Amino acid sequence: MTSVITGDIIDSRKQESKNWVESLKKILSPFGETPTQWEVYRGDEFQIEIKNPEDALWSAILIKAHLRAQKLDARMSIGFGDKTHNGEKISESYGSAFINSGELFETLKKQKVTLAMRTGNASIDEKMNLMIQLALTFMDNWLVQSAEFVAAAIENPGLSQEELGQKLGINQAAVSRRQKRSQFDLVMNLDRYFRTQIKQL
Repeated sequence: MTSVITGDIIDSRKQESKNWVESLKKILSPFGETPTQWEVYRGDEFQIEIKNPEDALWSAILIKAHLRAQKLDARMSIGFGDKTHNGEKISESYGSAFINSGELFETLKKQKVTLAMRTGNASIDEKMNLMIQLALTFMDNWLVQSAEFVAAAIENPGLSQEELGQKLGINQAAVSRRQKRSQFDLVMNLDRYFRTQIKQL
């Protein structure tokens, strides 16, 4: 099983394109080689294969945090399933993970949600999407400082608040405040629960 994130930048036409396109590429580059594992196409759309499906939600939240830290946001769908064709570019690859991600992505605007997932298991999808929608009530409103904290905390899971503070150039008390404001403990609980669900597929 693999997982695929399909996304686009919200209101990209209102942004100075050259600024955020480079930022987006920088955010996606740790996910592997382009264009085989990730690709930015049609200007503001992107697709990434996350080979370990358990990491898919964490990866999407990390991308969201990086974008919110730059006063941007994205709509993203996560699809799970198989990969039956390995294209030279990820946008040319094929399989149920790609179909689930692509079809769901087409519905996000109408649903007015910025993040959703589809595994093909109706009960897991219903539960997880409800939880994600609840989490989006605060994730969609992360301010720059909260989003920077979330990105740093996800990328440095072993660091204490004090060490994260050094990275962010703030003291431990400020780190603690940002952790609370971003509801990061809830985000971690959501991810933990998601991982248990994906193991059942």
